[in-house]
Amino acid sequence: MAPHRYNPSPAAAVQSETAAAAAPGLYYGEPHKFDPSFRGPVCRRSCTDVLCCLIFIIVILSYVALGIVAWLHGDPRKVLHPTDSYGQFCGQKGTPNAKKPILFYFNILKCANPAILINLQCPTTQMCVSRCPDRFATYTEMQLQHKLSNSYWEYYKQFCKPGFNDPDKPVSQVLRDEDCPSMIIPSRPFLQRCLPDFITLNGTVTVANRTRFKDALEMPRSVTELQHAAMGITGLVDTKELGVKIMEDYAKSWSWILIGLLISLVVSLVFILLLRFTAGLLLWTTIITVILLLAYGMWYCSMEWSRLRHRPGSDVAIVEVGLQTDLQVYLQLRQTWIILLVSMGAIEASILVMLLFLRRRVQVAIALLREASKAISHIMSTLFFPVVTFLLLTVCISYWAVTAVYLASSGEAIYKVMSPNVSCPYANSTCNPETFNRTNISSSALCLGSQCLFGFYGGETPYHRHLFLLQLSNLLVFLWLVNFSLALEQCTLAGTFASYYWARRKPRDIPPCPLFSSFSRTIRYHTGSLAFGALILSVVQLLRIILEYLEQKLRGVDNSVSRFILCCLKCCFWCLEKFLRYMNHNAYIMVAIYGKNFCTSAREAFCLLMRNVVRVAVLDRVTDFLLFLGKVLIAGGVGVFAFFFFTKKIPVIQEEVPNLNYYWVPMLTVVIGAYLIAHGFFSVYAMCVDTLFLCFLLEQEMNSGSLARPYHISSTLRKTICGRLRKDMNRKRLKAKRKTLAF
Repeated sequence: MAPHRYNPSPAAAVQSETAAAAAPGLYYGEPHKFDPSFRGPVCRRSCTDVLCCLIFIIVILSYVALGIVAWLHGDPRKVLHPTDSYGQFCGQKGTPNAKKPILFYFNILKCANPAILINLQCPTTQMCVSRCPDRFATYTEMQLQHKLSNSYWEYYKQFCKPGFNDPDKPVSQVLRDEDCPSMIIPSRPFLQRCLPDFITLNGTVTVANRTRFKDALEMPRSVTELQHAAMGITGLVDTKELGVKIMEDYAKSWSWILIGLLISLVVSLVFILLLRFTAGLLLWTTIITVILLLAYGMWYCSMEWSRLRHRPGSDVAIVEVGLQTDLQVYLQLRQTWIILLVSMGAIEASILVMLLFLRRRVQVAIALLREASKAISHIMSTLFFPVVTFLLLTVCISYWAVTAVYLASSGEAIYKVMSPNVSCPYANSTCNPETFNRTNISSSALCLGSQCLFGFYGGETPYHRHLFLLQLSNLLVFLWLVNFSLALEQCTLAGTFASYYWARRKPRDIPPCPLFSSFSRTIRYHTGSLAFGALILSVVQLLRIILEYLEQKLRGVDNSVSRFILCCLKCCFWCLEKFLRYMNHNAYIMVAIYGKNFCTSAREAFCLLMRNVVRVAVLDRVTDFLLFLGKVLIAGGVGVFAFFFFTKKIPVIQEEVPNLNYYWVPMLTVVIGAYLIAHGFFSVYAMCVDTLFLCFLLEQEMNSGSLARPYHISSTLRKTICGRLRKDMNRKRLKAKRKTLAF
């Protein structure tokens, strides 16, 4: 008689791997026991986390009330349109400024004053005008020329305070009372504001072909001072011109962009359908294709680098070149090709290392993806559920943005003392423009030239005093709603795919309308649990945003200790957010399967993952990486086609290609859009894989595979996973035996 050989069951293999993975003397919870009444997500359940659900409903109602109050008190024109020194909108209908849509600064040189960083307002009189000045002129020159012709005064008067009509008033008194600007310079409207009209001639920045000019006091001034006062206006003008050209390209190519996105949609659907029948072949083809493309890219980068090695000027650093709209500029630099070569080499090495050490795990991941393909093919409606999430996110983002604008524009006009001297004790204090001239503030030695100018919109009521807290609350509720929308998608899809897994005979025993049933079940019973998990994640995200804000405020402060502490806090909260996001993801799956509250589901999910930490850690990363390669392949393939099309390298249809300023505008739009479309489809795929894998881990602990307790998983997937477990177990035994013999 042959000796009896021990042939461990899959459940025993799981327990053996668990014991090997866990630390000595440490065990993560009890395995799930067999429950004959358990029928998956369709089992009887009750409402969970009711208190959090009530709080969530109250917060939503309060959020609606906040939006109504902000809508009643706010006025978006206060944010969108410029305001003069009297708090009136430029171009507002029914006011004296109806035909004056542009804001004009009396002395734009004062906008370079450090006080602008404190007061958030340029300390000079600001008036609404119908057009910007188109010439250099000073008030002194105007007075001299006014004696020859009245036309000089008529032109200059349109930039003075309304009602002022005394061209013979002494210059010193005009400048003291700021009745008129001391000088005007050629300007053009930008964002409804008159800003200097900078022109670059032979590498020199000029204004009306001048580099120097004089003000009303005959003091020499330079264009450099205007540049500082305009705070980098040349960059803004370039950005505006770039924006105009980009909009022109979109107007010419929007139809072709839509065609490219539709192609991406079709390719993504075909890719997913092919996974149903040829998962292994398609995924290995994808991996090999990506490897070959990266190898070709590395060879091409090395050839280009060799070609440019002896070309003069190719050794210039990318930082020195700056931002250029013409991509050909960067392609003429050696540093560009070195960066691309190193990046592709790192990605290539990562893929090869993964295939070398995790090739067996790749087979298990492919088996899971094949099973996920079967589930999705039986429930195709799940592929389009991300559209619902997209609509919910659009509503949340729109409501938050509108509420934030209305909150920012709430209140009445508040006037502040604006002084050119930052040492003025009254600077930034509130004032009344009607009584300001009767006070002794402007005559004070430290406050000479001070004015009572419009500062911002606010008020003294509790509502206005707590606007900052209301904005913070608006942000927190916005994050809560966004995370809740994502949690709703995850829990709904998890319940749908769990109903597929726990069906005895597939697809006959799959419940009718599983997606709608899972969605209604999630909303009816588990809104509180989803809100609880979303709230925890939202609080951490809000703290991260506050830390980013503090870092921006302290960026100019030379304090290495504070920067180090902030950096450590940001790193800790980033890790905490990633951990909570991962745990919430698995907790929502457990909520969908068992119908328990959030804390219990999170604890059970954590213990289950820790009991199978090796497989979870490896399979999760391998599966995510395979899906990422699929997204990159789809986006890259569509991007290559878009590149050849928009650069007119396809002879058959090159006459249909529109003439564009920048061909990369529609090309990048198509590539990014294709990646997002593929990500939307593959996110459903990833959720399906995670749900099936957790259901498999649960079943290995509950069922034995006997006739009384049969497995729900397909025999092919069970053999693949359990066969891998036996090989790992035998390898560990062999290593242990060798160590014992060596000892």
